[in-house]
Amino acid sequence: MESMLPWMTEHYGNPSAGYHFGKEARRAIDTAREQVATLVNAPSPEEIVFTSGGTESNHLALASALSWLPSRSTFVSSTIEHSVIHEWLNTQAEKENLIWESVQVGESGQVDLHRWSELLAESATRFATLMWANNETGILPNIQEAAAIADSHGVYFHSDAVQAIGKISVDVQSLPLQSAAISGHKLHGPKGVGALWVNRHSRLHPVLLGGGQESNRRSGTENVAGIVGLGKAAEIALEHIVKQTKLQALRDHFESELLRQIAGLEVNGTAPNASRLPNTTNLYFPGVDGEGLLILLDQAGICCSPGSACSTGAPHRACSLRWATADRAPKAACVFPSATYRLRRK
Repeated sequence: MESMLPWMTEHYGNPSAGYHFGKEARRAIDTAREQVATLVNAPSPEEIVFTSGGTESNHLALASALSWLPSRSTFVSSTIEHSVIHEWLNTQAEKENLIWESVQVGESGQVDLHRWSELLAESATRFATLMWANNETGILPNIQEAAAIADSHGVYFHSDAVQAIGKISVDVQSLPLQSAAISGHKLHGPKGVGALWVNRHSRLHPVLLGGGQESNRRSGTENVAGIVGLGKAAEIALEHIVKQTKLQALRDHFESELLRQIAGLEVNGTAPNASRLPNTTNLYFPGVDGEGLLILLDQAGICCSPGSACSTGAPHRACSLRWATADRAPKAACVFPSATYRLRRK
């Protein structure tokens, strides 16, 4: 907040303007671009494109992927992708008469690499996308292997890295990747701002046209204060990633205590070889009414919502709860790490 305030008050220049107020804003954006690039170990700050958030970042990447090998008609994802990905792919498949294949994951949340490889080996496959970390379970899919398979077949590979960046070490140079989506508020930055990392060897096709901002990759006057906030959040996150072992220890203690005290409780995502984000747990309470539990937890001062924020109000989705750490949400009574719970109904 301290880093953002000056850009909403005394330094209110348009970064595209040539006068000194605008040049100040441009320098602030350039600094933020460097901070975000450093967080994901991008080879160059110019590979960072600022957007309005994770949704736009994902859509911008996928729209660019459509131009990759245009003679091919199939795109591949997994069954655990965020609705931002699924709904875009479904819409494009219907509109462009293309084929969308969704690969199942196993008990440990890992993609069926045999099926993945089969689909990507087909000459018709244009691009593939796999999230870096799941937003409900916290499971880290086998992205390294999936990316290597895509690369071996010359298939464009994108990752929705929104849940991973800022929570674990993410190195975009560690695997053959064309693009990765970033969201500001997922790493304690402001809401309504995000970024897309784009491999400098990949062509980006803008979705928003007209102003030529972001080096003609994303038109529209830049949200300077939000971008500065995202940059500062990236800088802080990089300092704290090394401390995530403490957060994971808290998560593990939290789960072990619940397992000890609540009969029949199950922790999802702990199958052999399953890797998870350190700040997320996913629990199954048999025979418990989800809506009733929501009300009781709210009365206890624990801030919850039914499912991920994007699926709130969608009754067809399974009920899950998320709470924030006490230091980030002063009204929350909990002292445990951020957690997601999925409540299954009979």
